[in-house]
Amino acid sequence: MSSRVFTVDASSPFEHGMNHNHFSVRGEPPHRRLLAWRDRVGHLIDVLPSRSGLEKPFQASIDRYQVGELVLTDCRSDLIMLERSQARISTDRVRDFVFHVFLEGAVENVSVRTSQRDTATSPASILALDMNQPVRMQRQACRVIAFFVPGELIQKVFPDPEAIHGRMLNASMPLVPLIIEHVTTLSGSIASMSAAEVDGAIRAAAELLVAAFGREAGLSGDTRAAARAAMFGQVRQYVQAHLSESDLSPESVLNALELPRPTLYRLFQHEGGLGAYIRNLRLRRAADELIRYPHVTVIEIAYGLGFKSASDFTRAFRRAYDMAPQDFRALASKRTQSR
Repeated sequence: MSSRVFTVDASSPFEHGMNHNHFSVRGEPPHRRLLAWRDRVGHLIDVLPSRSGLEKPFQASIDRYQVGELVLTDCRSDLIMLERSQARISTDRVRDFVFHVFLEGAVENVSVRTSQRDTATSPASILALDMNQPVRMQRQACRVIAFFVPGELIQKVFPDPEAIHGRMLNASMPLVPLIIEHVTTLSGSIASMSAAEVDGAIRAAAELLVAAFGREAGLSGDTRAAARAAMFGQVRQYVQAHLSESDLSPESVLNALELPRPTLYRLFQHEGGLGAYIRNLRLRRAADELIRYPHVTVIEIAYGLGFKSASDFTRAFRRAYDMAPQDFRALASKRTQSR
């Protein structure tokens, strides 16, 4: 956070265990505002300022409310580009699941793929993120309410909570108008609510959000959806258990679990297909191991995660992270040492 004395940053405890913190860049000189915002939110996500962006007036403020493990933030900001990279993930402990509900403006150009530039360009009213996975996005000038919730709430619908990462809902989808109405009411009254009331309201919002995303994914609503959710969990567990085997593939999963091919395709459609899911999971695990085990060679990590050659691994890793594995390891190590 900026150390300048005229930056607004006030924190006060609410009764019954709720804490509230407010921050605004309004007191900063115009040329410092975007940088002050970057300093403020940098423990969660990187702000990517452009030269032209630094030269323009910038407005942003945030109110943060916390009750136990649940957090709600109410943020207003001008257009901004944000990124949470795998290098950052490997050096911090932020592992929440976050639902972004846009009361004004929207999010677009959201990229969550690790091995392909698969970017959703159409604006969305609600975005779900797993802070343990990379993301890059552009937020329009907006007001966004963000709910930070534990994976247990999401797992009630998604057997693999990580699968919710990058999913988006627009205003015309089922339950979205109800969610926006609930969140709007909550944001207007939260300052006068007790901690118990806020806890209940955040949990209610989270349940609504998970239900909406579950419905969109076909994982909730009826017996058939429950069966799909069970199959999703079965496939995920199988893939995790066999991730180090070089012959793991969509075909081997089909043969081992005897699942219908069309069903398997639909279950992982959001991931770009089961093959992309396996590849992305291997690359994310590789990125983590490059940091956690600095004395293990790159080729050992590659073979240990089922890649058939060092060159195949390096090419896939470079496509995912725009750098070679060795450079990624060096960058993450540098970030760790500078903390």
